[in-house]
Amino acid sequence: MQVILQETAQSLGRTSGFVQRQSPFGGAELVQTLVFGWLANPQASLEALTQTAAALGVSLSAQGLDQRLGERAAEFLQQVLQQAVQQLVQADKVPLSVWAHFSGVYVQDSTTVTLPADLAEVWPGCGGGHTPGDGAAALKVQVQWELQSGQLSAVELQAGRAADRTAGEWLAHVPAGALVLADLGYFSLERMAAQAAAGSYWLTRVQAGTSLVDADGQHWPLSAWLADQTATQVDCPIRLGVEHQLPCRLLAVRVTPAVAAERRRQLRAEARRRGQAVSAERLKLADWTVFVTNVPADWLPLEQAWVLARVRWQIELLFKLWKSHGQLDEWRSRKPWHILCEVYAKLLGQLVQHWILLVSCWDRPDRSLVKAAQTIRQHALHLASAFDQPAAFEQALRVVQRCLAHGCRLNKRRGDPSTYQRLAAFDLAHALA
Repeated sequence: MQVILQETAQSLGRTSGFVQRQSPFGGAELVQTLVFGWLANPQASLEALTQTAAALGVSLSAQGLDQRLGERAAEFLQQVLQQAVQQLVQADKVPLSVWAHFSGVYVQDSTTVTLPADLAEVWPGCGGGHTPGDGAAALKVQVQWELQSGQLSAVELQAGRAADRTAGEWLAHVPAGALVLADLGYFSLERMAAQAAAGSYWLTRVQAGTSLVDADGQHWPLSAWLADQTATQVDCPIRLGVEHQLPCRLLAVRVTPAVAAERRRQLRAEARRRGQAVSAERLKLADWTVFVTNVPADWLPLEQAWVLARVRWQIELLFKLWKSHGQLDEWRSRKPWHILCEVYAKLLGQLVQHWILLVSCWDRPDRSLVKAAQTIRQHALHLASAFDQPAAFEQALRVVQRCLAHGCRLNKRRGDPSTYQRLAAFDLAHALA
């Protein structure tokens, strides 16, 4: 953390052209001011940020800070962010029996930040909004997260218009023995075949329109094959895709008529919003919850697969933490370059927050990331004031660790157990077996 926010930031401040002359407020001071200031208060004004600068030992006016948040500052902050995402910080792996067979459990997804239309040349969006310029500019953040150790194994910035399938090579290359949980936006038989050949595993929903080959060698559309089943639960070997014929298990559970009807309602509503039609295949598949996996049945029984599939939603909670609590997609300014500076700095702040979580409380699987993040924000200015003093900063981190050890646990839910409760239940059952 200190290397990135001090040494790297200071060096990039000069090489990027952001720092033109010797000044007490250089690249490192700007980064630390914005990161810790907006980490403490995502709605902090320029004047409030100058108080963060004062905590760092630098005197600066709100006007002086405003003048610095231009195009060069945005380019500089992006370079610091690019260096930060390469820091693969991890904690000791959380030992749970549900994923004991795997060398890692990787979830991946993206979140998009809509930007002012003036930034369309920097980060082009998809457009198509209801008002002029709406959606013309957007930044997509691709994230791969290893849940056993908490490591953010990949964070990549893309134009908002880019498809998830075009994300970097890290999507295809995970360690042998690892399990990948990904959304339908990443569904690719080519990628799944490459991962299987490399010795890694996947558990994923199935794209509508995908065909399968059953044990008798007969080709089926997925919906037609499921319609032919009489059981309410299915776990059987198939080959996926007419050309690829990828060996795997098909896992399916028939849902209630009420759930199926609600799914069809949502499909039709989304289609109307997009001005498209819903395929008959997707409407038929609404009767089932379907996954495919290349994990052996003795490693991952059907019931356990449903619980492990829910783990993918942890990345949605991470994005909610970044947006709802870190306010990654909110700002006070109307100046495009100022806004882009704020997005980069807030994303840097979320990385710093994640690093602190890893070294402070990742070993407790019942921790609440929301409660932990609130605690870190309360101590952000204290961390900033001690940042240039290694001993004092280490002591400040210890204070945060002690605070996180108390009062940051998930509240147990009876009606709808949390993912941790479900994982812990399997862990208990495994211990008693």
